[in-house]
Amino acid sequence: MKGSKTDSKTYSDDSHTIIHGDALENLQRLEPASVDLIFADPPYNIGKNFDGLVENWSTTDFLSWTYQWIEACDRVLKPKGSFYLMNSTENMPYLDIKCRQHFYIKSRIVWAYDSSSVQAKKYFGSMYEPILMLTKHEKDYTFNADAIKVEAKTGTKRQLIDYRKNPPQPYSTDKVPGNVWNFSRVRFKMEEYENHPTQKPEALLQRIILASSNPGEVVLDPFSGSFSTSAVAKRLGRKSIGIEINEAYVKIGIRRLGIPSDYSAEALIKTKRRKTKNLSKRVRDFS
Repeated sequence: MKGSKTDSKTYSDDSHTIIHGDALENLQRLEPASVDLIFADPPYNIGKNFDGLVENWSTTDFLSWTYQWIEACDRVLKPKGSFYLMNSTENMPYLDIKCRQHFYIKSRIVWAYDSSSVQAKKYFGSMYEPILMLTKHEKDYTFNADAIKVEAKTGTKRQLIDYRKNPPQPYSTDKVPGNVWNFSRVRFKMEEYENHPTQKPEALLQRIILASSNPGEVVLDPFSGSFSTSAVAKRLGRKSIGIEINEAYVKIGIRRLGIPSDYSAEALIKTKRRKTKNLSKRVRDFS
């Protein structure tokens, strides 16, 4: 699968790096076994319109390209690292099977969200996106359970007693989240909103980064988009590498991370539009 070849440019400080260039090309340039956690939210190829560029590539071409960057992620992930992969419900069965060749699948997560409009009229509209939690090692990987615990509503609200224990004790008031995550999508009026059509909520990324990395470790996002992954990583004391082909999105990342660049202050000012006019996360050329 051929993409638009670009001359990559790097912006960085002591802890964070932004690479302006093609995802696959730059994944292949990173040092092997150099990152602790990967979060990947790539193009889904489900017909989304990125300002006139409609995702409408053949399944064969799309999967060929996707398999290549999954293999590249395998190469750069440390032996005890974790990899969270998002995609559409249509694509995930193909990716699930591919990932089993390289990783251990620890969880199949559902990100469920609300909708303010009718999703479909002749079938049941999609109200979730799947996420695979993958690890390089079957048992030896980071999972900070205490850092992500949520309220155990049954134990807290009903004050039930667990009679299986001796002596009987109240049920715990907190627990590790299950694999159905309820986070609202990023809305225009939210402070974290950026001009990107598929921005993921910071709360979702915070759970992933807290669970599967430690302070000072390296978090990689090969399709950085709005650079929420890098921004959350910075807030949580992690290092980050973000790859993005779209210059408009790169400027978002530079602003959010406060990384030195040759852009003027005016070029980095945050503006909000309800419908982005930026190019897709990845511009492809099949000519």
